[in-house]
Amino acid sequence: MTTDICILGAGPGGATAALHLANAGHRCLLLDRATFPRDKVCGDALSGKVISELRRIGEELPARFAAEPIQLPSWGIDFYAPNGRRLAVPFKPRYNPALDRAAGHISKRLHFDNFLIEEVRRHPEIDFRENTDVARHEQLPNGTWRLLAADGQEIATCRLLLVANGAQSHFARVVGGHELEPEHHCAGLRAYYRGVQGLHPDNFIELHFIKEFLPGYLWVFPLPNGEANVGVGMLTEAVSKKKVKLRERLEEILKTHPALKDRFATAERLGPVRGFGLPLGSKRRPLSGPGYLLLGDAGSLIDPFSGEGISHAMVSGRHAADWAARALAAQDFSPVFLKGYDAAVYNRLWQELRLSRAMQRLLGYPWLFNFIANRAANNPTLAETISNMFLDLDLRERLRQPSFYVKLLLGR
Repeated sequence: MTTDICILGAGPGGATAALHLANAGHRCLLLDRATFPRDKVCGDALSGKVISELRRIGEELPARFAAEPIQLPSWGIDFYAPNGRRLAVPFKPRYNPALDRAAGHISKRLHFDNFLIEEVRRHPEIDFRENTDVARHEQLPNGTWRLLAADGQEIATCRLLLVANGAQSHFARVVGGHELEPEHHCAGLRAYYRGVQGLHPDNFIELHFIKEFLPGYLWVFPLPNGEANVGVGMLTEAVSKKKVKLRERLEEILKTHPALKDRFATAERLGPVRGFGLPLGSKRRPLSGPGYLLLGDAGSLIDPFSGEGISHAMVSGRHAADWAARALAAQDFSPVFLKGYDAAVYNRLWQELRLSRAMQRLLGYPWLFNFIANRAANNPTLAETISNMFLDLDLRERLRQPSFYVKLLLGR
């Protein structure tokens, strides 16, 4: 078949793009090699930006999602400094779970992605085809893209290709030039557990910065039904230099670390430990080219500090839909025109990605983490400032300024 817009990958980025196109009255073809619902290896945490992007798709979507049993509302983050000091950072400095809307949620990707797909299925403008594996792609002399199955059969041709097929995207690597760069890539592992003790009553997610494991970190994210997503992440560059065996280290930390061993003593692991790679947005890369746009993980847009990728995929999906519509209206699919998409995405995300890159570098200074955690534990004003940093980029910018640490040193 021939279509104007084809989207490769029906995860959060691709599904968001398809839904925005449908809302604007544009038809598109959405392809995914899996059949939904399907699992996706991830940390499963959904930030407030995800809820904002859901609202942009449909005003009622956040409330519908919050009412689903597939999610838990989360009210903050528990940071554990290298010295073991716990620093509780609520997403809102003062919150009431009985009255306030949660700023974040935790939901397995199996369920969240399918929540979006169920919305996709409601829109006749979206031709959604599951279990369709695009093995090859080629650009024809007239600029259109031809998508082929493994047996050489043509799946579709399109004038504009939105590439949202994830971190391992062959297209992003070969056509888009997004080579794996160890200093801008993270290796991660994830497992599901049941019966982890001591989870926060308001479902705070946990980030453990363990001295012997820096510059990586371990996470524990509570899930519905008494489960938890537990994993580790570390820069690929550091994994290689330090010759870290992530699977062995994860098991060792859970069994021996003073803050975790008792909590996991009777916990049951559900299924295997699964690995994944994260192309980080710590470097600006091109997100478009002749007749194509790169979205989400395929565009290397993952937060360098937190590892968050879902909201960034949805942001890129929204802008991809906008620029796809502009390209159709102008009948212009040239690289020069589509550069507007790059500008739109980075205008929204680059300051945040840059600051997260700076925070990532702080992992090389465990004493600084300890210092901030110790001060914040005894200084409610500082603790509230750190809480607000998750919502206010101007406050987060302070972490890059020496004056912030001088004031801390002087007890101000």
